[in-house]
Amino acid sequence: MTFFISLLNTFLSILLLAIFVRAILSWFPIARDNPLVVVVFQLTEPVLGPIRRVLPRMGALDLSPMVAMFLIILLRSILAQAIGR
Repeated sequence: MTFFISLLNTFLSILLLAIFVRAILSWFPIARDNPLVVVVFQLTEPVLGPIRRVLPRMGALDLSPMVAMFLIILLRSILAQAIGR
């Protein structure tokens, strides 16, 4: 069971990093067909899409990465408590 929780924690860490990279990439004019952008979007869109549908529109400001990062950090904290760290 601890191995599964550690594996899930690692996945959440990678997802957290990918969401952060996606937020940073949005500041730069990088083509959407760039391989790095494609991979980051494929990793993060399943998480950010549903959050974006629930959040109210804030003009051009997309708060879904911040909400997703908060939820992932919260989930990692719960997992850490579950394994006794």
